[in-house]
Amino acid sequence: MATTDSDTLATGNATLIILTPRIVTVVAICLSLYQLYTAGIAALTALVQRSIHLGAILVLTFLLKPPFDRARKDRLSLWVVMDWILVAASIYCTAYICINLTAIFERQGDWLAADRIVSIVGTILVLEACRRVIGVIMTGICLLAMIYAYFGPYMPELIIHKGYSIERIATTLWLTTEGIFGLPIGVAATFVFVFVLFGAFLETTGGGAFFIELAYALTGRYAGGPAKTSVVASGFMGSVSGSAVGNVVATGSFTIPMMKKVGYRPHVAGAIEAAASTGGQLMPPIMGAGAFLMAEFTNTSYLTIIKAALVPAIMYYTTVLFFVHYEAKKYGLMGQPKENLPKIGKVIREGLHFIIPVIILIYVLVNNYSPMMAGFVAVVSTLAASLAANTIRWRMVPSHGDQARASAVAFAAGEFKGILTALETGAKNAIMVSVACAAAGIIVGMVTLTGMGLKFSSLVLDLSFGIEVLAILLIGAASLVLGMGLPVTASYIVLATLAGPALLDMGVPLMVTHMIVFWYSQDANVTPPVSLASFAGAGVAGANPMRTAFTSWKLAKGLYIIPIVMAYRPLLGMGDSYELLHWQVGWTILVTMLGLIAFASAIERYLIRSASWIETVLFWLAAAGLFWPSYWTDSVGLVAFVLAIMLQKWGRHGA
Repeated sequence: MATTDSDTLATGNATLIILTPRIVTVVAICLSLYQLYTAGIAALTALVQRSIHLGAILVLTFLLKPPFDRARKDRLSLWVVMDWILVAASIYCTAYICINLTAIFERQGDWLAADRIVSIVGTILVLEACRRVIGVIMTGICLLAMIYAYFGPYMPELIIHKGYSIERIATTLWLTTEGIFGLPIGVAATFVFVFVLFGAFLETTGGGAFFIELAYALTGRYAGGPAKTSVVASGFMGSVSGSAVGNVVATGSFTIPMMKKVGYRPHVAGAIEAAASTGGQLMPPIMGAGAFLMAEFTNTSYLTIIKAALVPAIMYYTTVLFFVHYEAKKYGLMGQPKENLPKIGKVIREGLHFIIPVIILIYVLVNNYSPMMAGFVAVVSTLAASLAANTIRWRMVPSHGDQARASAVAFAAGEFKGILTALETGAKNAIMVSVACAAAGIIVGMVTLTGMGLKFSSLVLDLSFGIEVLAILLIGAASLVLGMGLPVTASYIVLATLAGPALLDMGVPLMVTHMIVFWYSQDANVTPPVSLASFAGAGVAGANPMRTAFTSWKLAKGLYIIPIVMAYRPLLGMGDSYELLHWQVGWTILVTMLGLIAFASAIERYLIRSASWIETVLFWLAAAGLFWPSYWTDSVGLVAFVLAIMLQKWGRHGA
């Protein structure tokens, strides 16, 4: 009898293993279709929309991510059964909200025993998903936030509060929109997902390869051409990918070998790709999840956010391009012969249908449609353009009779499979950002419940002595520490909640505050000791990780300088006087761009040729003067820069 029971258990376990990949595919496709439906056809109540989204994400997480590195999910084990128990619990806890939505709204604060149990279990499920997907550091921060909320009366005087019961903590997190189902997961479940899906459709239909080919055709013949291709291609792809590390791996697999082939040292090739991919998160129109979150946090239109973000992003990429150019010139790395490069006309003709959805997306955004609708239109237009182009190509191949019918069936099957693949890929790509946003909701909920945001803001003000630049540097340091364990989206949410109010208290405008925080939330991608994008680039390049990290840190210097300029100058289009605003913004763009070029020249000791010590000193003086927010120092900086250029052009070359 025992043997029979054991055989039955083994058979059931084996069945689960066989069915799991198929169930994952079905859940992922259904989630993507659900998100498209709610984005473009019918909206749902916030709590319902977010709970269904999170429920599906939790199911995918527990079926795809093993609980431990050594936990095998491809053979009979206890872990398989445990994961399915977690899947069942995830479905129940999220369905509980949808089924009892009206009753939950009516009994706010007067909770039933079932409410308390579901809330505790749901919170634990999010923590476990966070541990599997993000890591123990983010999970630990979430736990510390809840411990702080519970043990408030026993905290140091600076951060003491009255404390809250387990019931209050759990129900706030799970049964309201103040915790797990708050703003972060709301953004992930609406705007972010459809744009992640847009990126998946572009990639699946060949859009990623097209943009790389286009960048190569545009830049390949110049000095250091493959590196400039990397910068441009990463700008194209990073904006829609939502992940600097993912962008490094995706575009770097093409661009890093090209860079090494023309003579770039491996660690430099990896660093260029890491710095360029990090900038993709800053580049409109999509900016990963940042633009959507910022629009919600600041109660500003999405179009306003991306217009303000465009100039700083271009500045960042221009700085990286100058570093790349200097590296190429110093080491004699020439571009590819024109005959070896793809013809730009041919590239555009073959990939024109990939440009059309981007144009449609920009048109929809400019006409003030919601980001959700814009994402929906982008996905549908990408699919329609790809189907139209592929159909035209298929019809151009002559076939008759049975061959034509077989060809039509094969074509239809291939296109249908491609659509399903894109839907599945989009849902899987959204797992990390959705889990990060759900976990960040725990932190935001506890900060709001305990009033920790105001306390942290006061601490930053005290430590910075009310000096803006010191406060910004403190936020930068905090972002670096947070970024070692948190993805960019979560780091931005936490910093905006905790540190943002300090800058607001100093008089920094709301949008400028959030843009500064968002820029600094990127720095852990390229800043040692933990710089994930750099490490990914080193892996593709076969280079030393720390050497790659320090090189990418140098290349990405605009990431640290430009936010400080935002605080002191109207770089985002904000000024005290409307009449002077355009002039102020234009002057700010000019001197900041020249300052960044002077800064890159000073670090690399190169502009037209290798710089002498006198020229290098002039470059440093020019950078300092042009960055300092004063017209007198601007004048000094411009004079120093002009002198350095004149010496470079007509002076005697010396060390």
